[in-house]
Amino acid sequence: MQMKLKNFIIDYGILILLIAGKFILQFLVVNPIYELHRDEFLYLNQANHLAAGYISVPPLTAFISRLILMLGGGLFWIRFVPALFGALTIVLVWLIIKTLGGKLFTQILVGCAMLFSIMVRLNILYQPNAFDILIWTAMFYFLIKYLRSEKSYWLFALAISAALGINNKYTVIFLLVGLLVGILLSPRRKILASRNFYLALLVGLIILLPNIIWQIKNQFPVLKHMQALNAYQLVNNSAWIFLTQQYYFFMGSIPLTLVGLWSFFAYKPFRNYIAIGIGYLIVIGLFAILKAKGYYAAGFYPIMFAFGGLYLEKILPGIWKSVIFAVLILFNLSVFASIYKYMHPVQTPAEIIADRPDYEKRGMLRWEDGRNHDLPQDFADMLGWQEMAEKAWIAFQMLTPEERSQTLIFSDNYGQAGALNYYNRKKMPECYSFNTDYIDWLPYLDTIKNIVLVGEKPPASILKMFNEHKLIGVDENQYAREKGTEIYLLLDAKAEFTRWFYQTAHQRRETWDIF
Repeated sequence: MQMKLKNFIIDYGILILLIAGKFILQFLVVNPIYELHRDEFLYLNQANHLAAGYISVPPLTAFISRLILMLGGGLFWIRFVPALFGALTIVLVWLIIKTLGGKLFTQILVGCAMLFSIMVRLNILYQPNAFDILIWTAMFYFLIKYLRSEKSYWLFALAISAALGINNKYTVIFLLVGLLVGILLSPRRKILASRNFYLALLVGLIILLPNIIWQIKNQFPVLKHMQALNAYQLVNNSAWIFLTQQYYFFMGSIPLTLVGLWSFFAYKPFRNYIAIGIGYLIVIGLFAILKAKGYYAAGFYPIMFAFGGLYLEKILPGIWKSVIFAVLILFNLSVFASIYKYMHPVQTPAEIIADRPDYEKRGMLRWEDGRNHDLPQDFADMLGWQEMAEKAWIAFQMLTPEERSQTLIFSDNYGQAGALNYYNRKKMPECYSFNTDYIDWLPYLDTIKNIVLVGEKPPASILKMFNEHKLIGVDENQYAREKGTEIYLLLDAKAEFTRWFYQTAHQRRETWDIF
């Protein structure tokens, strides 16, 4: 009894250390000079417009954002939530290894592979990616539990987690396709003929129903979004870039990944789970064909690490097991240390520019437009926002109380709108845009007399609809992606402007000219 208690304390004491290390690391890898990312502002803003769907993402993120705002909406909580999802992913991988009979050393090996990996970069930002990786891992955990026991409640847990995953990010559908084909090609295909499989499927569809109805009512924005993504971002990607990113993202643990994949086909006890190995190959193939972003497949790697570690534990003899496990941990740590400053916003913009050749050599300065810039794109997207919001607030204060009642705060893009709404919340009315979700949130004013505009100077055809316009300020952060963004006051609009504005909004929404 005492031995069992001692082992329990040691096992879970180490797990707690890994979790603590995860939280500490996530807060250490962001230099205080950086603000929130443009996407984070959008997701936080969705909390004020809860719905069954959004043009940009499925609805779950908005409800998590509401919780963050209820906690005060401070930077700590915004950073804490993705770190928490990352920590829970480590816990699930730990439990998967335990379920499959793995020992403590394997749990430590795989825990280190999780802790010192691209997951740190993905868990920095409050985006759907952190929960996406967690839910993929949860789905694998429930699938393994079901395959081992055939108890129906694990199948229902799998269906519910899949539905939550789709409500967070639609890429979960690719995982389901991969697993479905994998099950069809495995000896466990009889699962698909069971009554409980279809009951679980029904439960998942019921959870997804509000978003499905929303997609139908709004002419399937997800398809329009995918078209825009392909046209503006993925057009500069390629299958080769996607595949090489799988190596660069996880090169510290590439031995575990390759061994894990091999184990499904070579190690007889793991053939019960071969659907996972087949699913990995299918998902990677589909994403490569579609020229997806490299991190789309990140959710598959925790389970690959787990099976890789388990396979090595089973086949390596005595002392060699300890030696090879130690070498793998040290290799992973050395790789992580060598790329640490390039993958995470730990250096100031000036320091990055001074190290430009090293960043360029690693492909870190290549943006979605296919060209190299001074900073990594994500880092440039984390600068200049507060300055912009403060100057918009100055512009709004120049209006009299009477003028403010007929004033619209407007911006060129969702990042600008979200930043104003985050930093100026409770101080001034919401900012809107014709961009992404904001076009659905536009208020309908009887008369728009004034505009606080954040963006580029309007063309003469718009300026002539106002009796006066003033340039109030410019975002001067030289490293920001939004450098040069201007803040204007457009005053005393003519009657035709309100009609033109809402007609333009309607036309852009109908033609999907909102990306």
